[in-house]
Amino acid sequence: MAVLNDTFRSALGHGFSDAISRAVYRVIAFLSAWNESWRTRNALMRLSDRELDDIGLSRADIASIR
Repeated sequence: MAVLNDTFRSALGHGFSDAISRAVYRVIAFLSAWNESWRTRNALMRLSDRELDDIGLSRADIASIR
C-alpha cells in the first residue's frame, strides 16, 4: 500500500490535495477572468457610437474583447 501511495503522490507532484487545490484555483481564476471580460463588454455596450469611436473601438470590436 505504501508503494501505491508514493506512486500516486509522485504522479500528482505534491499529493492529491495539492492537485485538487490547483484545480480549484484554475477554476476560480477562469471564472474571475470571464466575469471581468463580461463586465467590460457590458460597459462598452452601454457607450454611444461616438464614445466608442473616441477610444478607437467599434461595436464589432466589443465581441472580441477577452
